[in-house]
Amino acid sequence: MDPHQHQSIGEGDETSPPPSGTAATSCRHCGGPTSYPSPPAWSDISPPPTYRPIRAPAVNLPPTSSQQAIILAPVPQARKTPVVSPPYHFQVPVKRIQTPEDIRRFHDSDSGKNFLGFVVSLSESIRSRKISDPCHESPVINSILSILQSLIDWVDEIPPVQQSSRYGNLSYRVWHSRLIDDSEQLMLQFLPDDLRSATVELVPYFADSFGNSSRIDYGTGHETNFAAWLYSLASLGLVKEEDYQAIVSRVFVKYLDLMRNLQLVYCLEPAGSHGVWGLDDYHFLPFIFGSSQLIDHKYMKPKSIHNQDILDNFSKEYMYLSCIAFVKQVKKGLFAEHSPLLDDISGVPNWNKVNAGMLKMYKAEVLEKVPIMQHFLFGWLIKWGLIWCICFVETIYAEQGLISQYALQRCWYCIRLL
Repeated sequence: MDPHQHQSIGEGDETSPPPSGTAATSCRHCGGPTSYPSPPAWSDISPPPTYRPIRAPAVNLPPTSSQQAIILAPVPQARKTPVVSPPYHFQVPVKRIQTPEDIRRFHDSDSGKNFLGFVVSLSESIRSRKISDPCHESPVINSILSILQSLIDWVDEIPPVQQSSRYGNLSYRVWHSRLIDDSEQLMLQFLPDDLRSATVELVPYFADSFGNSSRIDYGTGHETNFAAWLYSLASLGLVKEEDYQAIVSRVFVKYLDLMRNLQLVYCLEPAGSHGVWGLDDYHFLPFIFGSSQLIDHKYMKPKSIHNQDILDNFSKEYMYLSCIAFVKQVKKGLFAEHSPLLDDISGVPNWNKVNAGMLKMYKAEVLEKVPIMQHFLFGWLIKWGLIWCICFVETIYAEQGLISQYALQRCWYCIRLL
């Protein structure tokens, strides 16, 4: 039959009604159907698939999780460390943080912004540089390296004792006790005469940078205290911006070697570890500095951490690779199982994004956590700040014999408490 267009009976010819017994849906030429029945309804056994969009709509919704909050947070920026000048008012630093409100107060203060900005400045100083690259090493830097080497030598002089417990070798307490006894003399090795009184403030930060002798543990809070000690040296003008690269590639690398030695020899327990869902059981800062080192590298990408040859040949030059190699050394099994977060980060396209994410994560997961920051110390170099409460304001106005509407105002901190 020649191909033709189906036409219903009676269509196009109003004078000829459809013959009896012939449906109006039949073709007038061939008698074939011109319409088809509706498809059968979906049965309960095989329901239709649920439509899921490939991407969620771009709606500015409030963050629903800490991970989303980290993603949406701005990247911390570098800040110049202010240098203190005489007269000095050094004091014994004490703990101040107890609540999330205290955390917010710290980050809103100049001390919090300057400290985080100091960490960012250290990260930028080592950008696209290897550990072995030449850098300026001042006498203070060399003195600090000598001190850290002495601490490493103490580990050889104080061997671990035989015990049945897995974590916390008791010999660590002997090592830590020696550290406490000699800390002041170690500080005096590089402090000038006019800053010798600063030991009252420097020693507590330094002594709390290598773990806790009671719990025999170590974590990111102790590492943050070491960064605070370095920040205090920068505030005193003992280390300058031209020393920042040496602080990372010389001082911090030596500190990392010491802590890994302590962790392996004395079996320090991870302090506040997140287990497999954490970045690392002990450290965070070397991931920040190490990712900065690899920015704009021609060949090594974040996914290169899965190449064992790269780890074997370049872990001594790049801290990030060194951290990955150490994790694989102390943890057994598939990397994606014991370190899923690091495995996910390896899928990030470039090191710029890795570094920016590490900085935001450090602020959110370390500097904004009360269990960690409740042990942070505040003195004259890292100030906790003044609390201008209404009682103090009213007292000042009463002493001056003044009556003013400002006497009824509360400070920003008191307003938050109310």
